[in-house]
Amino acid sequence: MKEIRNKRKKLICELVEGDFYVPMKEKELALFMQVEPGERQELKDLLKELLEEGKLQVTKRGKYIKGDGASKELIGTFISNARGFGFVEIEGRDQDLFIPEEGVNGAFHKDIVRVELLREQHGKRQEAKVTSILSHGLTQVVGTFDRAGGFGFVIPDNDKIISDIFVPGERSKGAVTGHKVVVELTDYGDERHKPEGKIIEILGHENDPGVDILSIAKGFDLPIEFPEKVLNQAVRAAKPVSPKDMEGRKDLRKVQMVTIDGEDAKDLDDAVSLSKEGDKYFLGVHIADVANYVQENSALDQEAFNRGTSVYLVDRVIPMLPHALSNGICSLNMGEDRLALSCLMTFDEKGEVIDYEIAETVICVEQRMSYTDVNKILEEDAETKKRFETLTPMFFLMKELADIIREKRKKRGSIDFDFPESKITLNQKGEPISIEPYERNAATKIIEDFMLIANETVAQHFYWMEVPFVYRTHDYPDPEKILKLGTFINNFGYHVKVKSGDNEIHPKEIQKLLGKIEGTKEEALISRLTLRSMKRAQYGVDCTGHFGLACQFYCHFTSPIRRYPDLQIHRIIKEQIRGRMGEERMAHYREILPETAKHSSETERRADEAERETDKLKKVQFMEQKIGRIYEGVISGITAWGIYVELANTVEGMIHVSRLAGDFYYYNEDTYEMTGRDTGRSFKLGQKIRIIVDGVDYLQKSIEFVWAPCEEENLSGR
Repeated sequence: MKEIRNKRKKLICELVEGDFYVPMKEKELALFMQVEPGERQELKDLLKELLEEGKLQVTKRGKYIKGDGASKELIGTFISNARGFGFVEIEGRDQDLFIPEEGVNGAFHKDIVRVELLREQHGKRQEAKVTSILSHGLTQVVGTFDRAGGFGFVIPDNDKIISDIFVPGERSKGAVTGHKVVVELTDYGDERHKPEGKIIEILGHENDPGVDILSIAKGFDLPIEFPEKVLNQAVRAAKPVSPKDMEGRKDLRKVQMVTIDGEDAKDLDDAVSLSKEGDKYFLGVHIADVANYVQENSALDQEAFNRGTSVYLVDRVIPMLPHALSNGICSLNMGEDRLALSCLMTFDEKGEVIDYEIAETVICVEQRMSYTDVNKILEEDAETKKRFETLTPMFFLMKELADIIREKRKKRGSIDFDFPESKITLNQKGEPISIEPYERNAATKIIEDFMLIANETVAQHFYWMEVPFVYRTHDYPDPEKILKLGTFINNFGYHVKVKSGDNEIHPKEIQKLLGKIEGTKEEALISRLTLRSMKRAQYGVDCTGHFGLACQFYCHFTSPIRRYPDLQIHRIIKEQIRGRMGEERMAHYREILPETAKHSSETERRADEAERETDKLKKVQFMEQKIGRIYEGVISGITAWGIYVELANTVEGMIHVSRLAGDFYYYNEDTYEMTGRDTGRSFKLGQKIRIIVDGVDYLQKSIEFVWAPCEEENLSGR
């Protein structure tokens, strides 16, 4: 086995050292070397070993080139830690490099740095030291201003920036203590001097309504306002649908169709229609034709690309497109003619797509429906059924087809983690007044099922067309994590099958495991550990499949108002439909789509992190009013420094190990268990316990609990 690996490593080196080699990323190498999907993990491991041996190097763009065989230097992004050490993220490596405090060498958070691998490796993470700073990735910081005489300091909101920023008086822009500000860094400091900067924007006082969320948005560099040129272009584009616009389109205005969204939704980008003849279902998924209004390379398009996605924060939406489009002509408003791209599918009684058409259409939505009302109809609420009596038969037909599609998807192994999201309600002052789990109902599942099958159908169509495309991919879990998961669940009598030799698992095995544990006392524990073993979905130009959905072909087609990849896909679809996808256009898309996919994955991650941070902040504000109260929760995480507990309202806090129960506790990372040395008392993932809210930390956006012992420590639940 070792001999085979060495031969393969030699083959990679010979390729990279060849005269005609052009630097390639990992996926490009895999395609060039014709590596099968099931062998991609081995290629990743081989590349990692060659990097560590200094035989390969990675460029800033993540492309592999010949190494010098000695220096073992790599380039990546430095991520600071409040305790002085840090990590370096390197594209193409599964695991970050650990940078001990003595190896930071003046690197600032988000700096692009060159690092040298250290021979000694403590623990499981490779250590390295920063050898040079190539560029500063962070130019602006958001924080709270604190005036001190004729000058001031900005205390960063981001706890990864470990030093306050000095601001000379003449560069403070009149800020006073308590102002939330954006400071531009003019000097990054060193071991003896603090970083220095000038205030370029005052967001408001930290106690003003909405300033807290605005500060988070600015901290993630989310673009808030649209440039005037973009707004003007949106207004000019947002003209009512004319007869000329409809030419050449399939006219579906007489087809009964509805939108189904949340009550407060404003950008309605998908409508659905359904009828049945004999044993055949005719489903239409109709998506706003945003590409008709946002021309490639226009100011609107550039702004949409830069934003990448709409961002849904607790108290506001930061849209990808201006409201004149997103809430206007591109929103499928009831009773108004709209241009659309429709995926028209025919199903047999088993849920198989036996025919389909992807067409440019003109539609007119008959009724705007809410998830709540549709769910009431399906639950036989007489008043709601009467109010929408002409549509009621279609909703029952939708549930009938959705159930068939979902069952078919389940049979192939699609995984459904049903962890509830948070629904946070604010008052007019921006204060949280309630937090509760947002539960899915029959109506939300119907729309999910219909959008999923439309996305699959479109992806499969263009895969076989061999047209450049943007796919939504989800890689197989890390084999080491699957092996660890398998070892752990054996303690509970469960087992998952993996392919011998590579520990690769089929999604159906995960699905079967989740089915077996449903309703058991260990369900929460194993579900969380299983979710943690999964990788993150992303965008890519290679159709490598979607592990979580257990499908070979998948893309994002259904939300071009709020996701840039969908908009880009719509352009490709329209060019193909109109017969314009010649070799020149194919070459154009081959050139631009890799960057589109990469940038879209990055902006999606940024949006997710910003949304999570605003949720955490509001949860801190909410629980600050609950200090001293007793709650029941479930242990959601265990680390060497304490245990995390999630309450029924989705709020999570931590009990520091020192606050557990008057004993010295040991953490066992193999069993995810905290055990007392003297008492033998143990705390395990998924265990129900009572806690007391002890305090909050606004800087860390964390909530502190203490253990509230009771007679029955393993509570049966509410």
